[in-house]
Amino acid sequence: MAVDGLMTIGQLANRTGESIRALRRYTDLGLIYTPGRSPGNYRLYDQSALWCVQVIGSLRRMGLTITEIRRLAAVYLEKPDEPIGPHLDQLLRDVERRLDDRIGELDAIRSRLHEFRRHHGDELAGRHDPASSDPTRA
Repeated sequence: MAVDGLMTIGQLANRTGESIRALRRYTDLGLIYTPGRSPGNYRLYDQSALWCVQVIGSLRRMGLTITEIRRLAAVYLEKPDEPIGPHLDQLLRDVERRLDDRIGELDAIRSRLHEFRRHHGDELAGRHDPASSDPTRA
């Protein structure tokens, strides 16, 4: 049920592939503007919402958190004459640091797995009978 070229949240969800729940959250956080509600009390969105959802999705796929996206949006809205690029660059560097940390954690887990398999290779391959080394089973 579109009203004067506006979309309901369900229509926006269909056009963007985002869940209604995510769209409500983005709206409540001020990331998507809604010009009002329909007579049936549905949230209404204009064409700019499509762009907003697309940008949010792109930033999320690059690893930015919703909090970081909100900070970026605040800079954009509060300081319209200030270039947004340096702010985005810093956020992308933060994401990269988090990724490097996570990769380090995953490498450590992989090392522990390899070490465990090296130490317990016979048992893992079924070549070692734990009962044969149990002195109480003789």
